Amino acid sequence: MTALHYILHTSTNSRPPLILIHGAGGSFLSWHPHLRRLDGETVFTLDLSGHGKSAGPGRQTIKGYAEDVLAFIRENNIQKPVVVGHSMGSAIALTLALNHPNQFSGLALLGAGAKLRVSPLILEKAKNPQTFAEAVQLVNEYSFRPGAPKDLLRLSNETMLQTNPQILLGDFLACDSFDVIERLNMLQTPTLIVCGLLDVMAPPKFSKFLYEKIPNARLHLLEETGHMLTLEQPDAVADLLKSFLDELPPQP
Repeated sequence: MTALHYILHTSTNSRPPLILIHGAGGSFLSWHPHLRRLDGETVFTLDLSGHGKSAGPGRQTIKGYAEDVLAFIRENNIQKPVVVGHSMGSAIALTLALNHPNQFSGLALLGAGAKLRVSPLILEKAKNPQTFAEAVQLVNEYSFRPGAPKDLLRLSNETMLQTNPQILLGDFLACDSFDVIERLNMLQTPTLIVCGLLDVMAPPKFSKFLYEKIPNARLHLLEETGHMLTLEQPDAVADLLKSFLDELPPQP
């Protein structure tokens, strides 16, 4: 198994460390620096297999990515972390918490859903090298709120275009086959759910459904925010993560 590239921000406090998991075609750059270097917290920001600075073939299932992240946690002896996932990363985080319920202090799901179906048009364009760039453009047009700063769209678009087309297609296929609706009531890990009210990729009804089904959850909806809340509203997300950590017991 190929080692995952990561960025580490350290802290001396006794709170659980955070592990940030990006979405399809993303990288550590999908997280604003305010989140990668969350003040006073220990934060591991990962590049999944085949993304960013991580070598490897990528995966075509959420379970495959979850196994990679679990191996990373064990190899680095990270004790009871809080797993923070955005978009596809939220599916990975959910899978980890469902399959290994006692190994995590908390779960934060950003732009999430219990199912993450991908538009057939995007899948079709992503399969064809001639239209791959069009698929990327469509995803990014849907990912940000109307009127979002152009530099954010450009950064997201460039990051996704740097991903191997077959790996990005694998990400889309992994999302499209993801479904944990019937397992949500089994989740016992304290869970924070955050969604932008203008998210059209994983609309607020997805997050509201998660909130209704997950026993120990809290929900926050951010106004004037699209799917890429990690770049559009980093300070609001940071504040919510800090408040969530405040509610968790300190590490022994």
